Amino acid sequence: MASASASPAQQSSELTKSYARLLEQHYRQPRTLQAVFLERYSEGQRQARIESGTVYFRRPGQMRWEYDSPEKKLFLVDGKTTWFYVPYDHTVTKAPVKESSDWRTPLALLTGKAELSRLCDRLELVNQSGIPSGHAVLRCLPKEAKSLSSANDYTEVFLELDTSSGELARIEIRQPGAIELEYRFGNWQTGIPLAGDLFRFQVPAAVAIVDGASLPESPR
Repeated sequence: MASASASPAQQSSELTKSYARLLEQHYRQPRTLQAVFLERYSEGQRQARIESGTVYFRRPGQMRWEYDSPEKKLFLVDGKTTWFYVPYDHTVTKAPVKESSDWRTPLALLTGKAELSRLCDRLELVNQSGIPSGHAVLRCLPKEAKSLSSANDYTEVFLELDTSSGELARIEIRQPGAIELEYRFGNWQTGIPLAGDLFRFQVPAAVAIVDGASLPESPR
């Protein structure tokens, strides 16, 4: 903890480091995670698109996003390949994880594949309106060429956490072109049994596979 004689800038820096450690430590030990999520996607002045569902994480490097409303979709990372499946379109897009520029990349933190120090060139504590008491917001300016995502995929990331536990409450990702993606999480469960099959994509019959160097930056 910063001393009473420390300058405001020093105190803010120490708090930033403390909250970053708290967030990392909270998600470092559990091998599995599950939460419900609400996603808001906006682009400039266009009306925001809101979707919701359930997300699962398993170390190392696996994620499964099940969208339930308003349309069923699936985004899955099996550790080597990313899959994006829209049943209505009868297509699935696949790409190697290392080539994916998908905007969920910052959430690799929760799969044990990243640390904030690797993801962020600079990390700072910021004030945002409407933040509940006991929560704090960290602003991450991502490393460009060294980022887990392709350069310029996102310009800044905001991480809202519960300062009593380190639990992630919200993540906001800003991209060029006035694109914003926000996730709000709830009902976190840790260390729960998740079958390996949950993170293996089985291509349904009559579904076309599209190979690409990267997945769309936002769900279609």
